[in-house]
Amino acid sequence: MVFQITQNPTINIVLFILILLIASRILVWILKTIIGALVSKTKTNVDDLILARSKNFLVLLFFFIGIKQFILPLITTEFLTKLNDSIIYALGTLVIIVVIDVIIDNWGKEWAKKTESTADDALLNLFHKFAKVIIGIIGLIIILGEWGVQITPLLASLGVAGLVLGLALKDTLANIFGGIAIILDKNFSLDDTIKLQSGEMGKIIDIGLRSTKIRTFDNELLIIPNNNMANAIIQNYAKPQLKARAVIDFGVAYGSETDKVRKVVLQAVKKIPKVLKDPEPSVKFMNMGDFALQFKAYFWVQTYKERFDAKIKAVDVIYKALNKAKIDIPFPTSTVYVKK
Repeated sequence: MVFQITQNPTINIVLFILILLIASRILVWILKTIIGALVSKTKTNVDDLILARSKNFLVLLFFFIGIKQFILPLITTEFLTKLNDSIIYALGTLVIIVVIDVIIDNWGKEWAKKTESTADDALLNLFHKFAKVIIGIIGLIIILGEWGVQITPLLASLGVAGLVLGLALKDTLANIFGGIAIILDKNFSLDDTIKLQSGEMGKIIDIGLRSTKIRTFDNELLIIPNNNMANAIIQNYAKPQLKARAVIDFGVAYGSETDKVRKVVLQAVKKIPKVLKDPEPSVKFMNMGDFALQFKAYFWVQTYKERFDAKIKAVDVIYKALNKAKIDIPFPTSTVYVKK
């Protein structure tokens, strides 16, 4: 249906342009005052930012939709119709990009702040750019379709190019997806002390998008690709609980009273400041070895970080307690029989 104010098409076009300009100014006022006041009362600032960044695009979108409805039917020019539709699709794409942009900037970054890892920050930026590119490509395809461009061959070319690029970046992508798996699984985090399957042991100092950095106790830096970390068997001393058990192996001479050994060592271990009372320390008679009666002393400390110092202290305390109680600690000995 063609709307007309007068019988003169040119005058109608001029009048409709003036009406659309006035309506656009009214829309700007509505967005600033009424809509702006409503969104400012909400608990989140996401809607405020979306309105602020998309306001100009929405006004232009309103204007060109008005041209499509009221002015173009009076002109009936295919080129101008396609051009106007392309502008509408482009503006719609920009509005969607703004919405996605604000949501990722706010909710995504709030999520990233809750973790100490740098991988989620890098992943967020990557997803940010990826979302913009995908939405932009979809908008471009719609615009090209408006002009009669065959999209199927273009999509096929993009698919082949994507396959080639994927093969070229296979290792990089594997590390990126490994970083994503690490973030989602949360098997380890910054400052956790871990032991790798290969035997290296150290503290996590950074979890990046492509690699994880570990500082060993010899102050050496290990940089391990995330794909390897995601598939490796890792012993994490910090999870699932910080509380850790220490075990001290020691031996006494044959002929020693086992009950006395247990009592002496247990009393000595309980006096160590960092040893917990619950779970209670214990001493077990494990085996009759080649030259000694073999025992194990078990005790718990509050965190795994205290275990090393506590073990060092316990070895010293146990040795002194056995000496004080006159309980012999034998040297490795062997008896040789010579047949004449």
